[in-house]
Amino acid sequence: MKRTYIEETLKHIGEEVRVMGWVQTYRSHGKLIFIDLRDKSGILQVVFLPNLNKPALETAKKLRPEWVVEITGLIKKREGNTENKNIETGTIEMSAEAIKVLSEAKTLPFPIDDDGYQIKEEKRLKYRYLDLRRGRMKNNLIARQKAANFIRNFLGGKGFLEIETPILTKSTPEGARDFLVPSRLQTGKFYALPQSPQQYKQLLMVAGIEKYFQFPHVFRDEDLRADRLFEHTQVDIEMSFVEQEDVLSLIEEMMIDLTEKVFNKKIQEKPFPRITYAEAMKKYKSDKPDLRKDKEGGCLAFCWVKDFPMFEVLEDGSVDAVHHPFTALADEDLKKFKKMSVEDLRGPKGRKELLGFRAKQYDLALNGVEIMGGSIRTHQKEVLKKVFETLGHAPEAVEERFGHIMEAFEYGVPPHGGIAAGFDRLLQTILNEKSIRETVAFPTATSGVASVMDAPSFVSENQLRELGIKIIKK
Repeated sequence: MKRTYIEETLKHIGEEVRVMGWVQTYRSHGKLIFIDLRDKSGILQVVFLPNLNKPALETAKKLRPEWVVEITGLIKKREGNTENKNIETGTIEMSAEAIKVLSEAKTLPFPIDDDGYQIKEEKRLKYRYLDLRRGRMKNNLIARQKAANFIRNFLGGKGFLEIETPILTKSTPEGARDFLVPSRLQTGKFYALPQSPQQYKQLLMVAGIEKYFQFPHVFRDEDLRADRLFEHTQVDIEMSFVEQEDVLSLIEEMMIDLTEKVFNKKIQEKPFPRITYAEAMKKYKSDKPDLRKDKEGGCLAFCWVKDFPMFEVLEDGSVDAVHHPFTALADEDLKKFKKMSVEDLRGPKGRKELLGFRAKQYDLALNGVEIMGGSIRTHQKEVLKKVFETLGHAPEAVEERFGHIMEAFEYGVPPHGGIAAGFDRLLQTILNEKSIRETVAFPTATSGVASVMDAPSFVSENQLRELGIKIIKK
């Protein structure tokens, strides 16, 4: 007999079916035994009657929570006063005729029938495969899939191509420390795990793809907290022949539909308010303002922040790009930038002018959280080269780190721009979860240890020798 999922049993009243799953609860009422059986689709009450099948009843007496079983029996309607309105199958039950124990289970290290917030995160991540049996966690993963499917369908319907870019790539300054991967074949050289597919997606625009997206895994070796992970998933988007308004309009349409159609949430204001960085800092003292009028009502307040500064001064006095060096300058500021020499831009007189330059950069904030960031890109090689020089990069360093893209920019580059969302953080905010880890199946703990696998770990001397690496103890 073919297996029937629990959610499908409602269509089989009066029929014999075979179900499989985990024993969620066990109740003995004299000669009767009741269990709640759980599979990925729902929960079903199963009753074992003494006059129906004694061997099945004897096996049922041995059952314990989280044992995995296979049960065959008759689906029938419950009597009115025994219905359970808290579950989808609360109007029916199974009268068991046969049972087979597929796997026994030890007592779980923590309960899984509550929200789990009171359990230490370290313990939950150690036993993440048990934590994911929790209804809230399963629902978060389902919501994640629904959101990803919606975004794929939405962008696909707009003519975008989903294209994967490499995980093993080149170390370039992106703002955080790189995760490095040593090369066995080229001793002394290292790959870097990508902090962003930024250069690859721009190269795809050079290639004539015009509309690209993907859900890349990106990696940043930075201190962890509630809204950060070493490894996270992005929604990455790039388009050719666009201006800023084209990107904002597309994303706004996508986010409104995602919020209302997938998550059934209410948006406070449509279209989304748009304010400049200067206005946000002056009025809200934040570049990701929380515009909610009622912070307890569950409403979602989106807000575009645009016209960010292009450059900033770091603590050591050096100049850096606020977002990244590929961001395009505002049109009027680009004219000034082109006229000024690098010496003037880097000198004390030009510093004030430099810090006043605005970028075609935009962020999307949601309830005080930055969930998306993007920009129109510089597509002119000479301008990009001058930006690198203004940032103090020596020509040989630019050639070493960015020579590939500088060369690509000699072969006809369309104006282009894009945006990226932290997919995990987006879900955390919409689902109103306390931590970004609640939306990821197997996240890294704040200690930097991978859930379940206990990575990082030591490797053998032979592996180190093959890579030309020697560990020096500090």
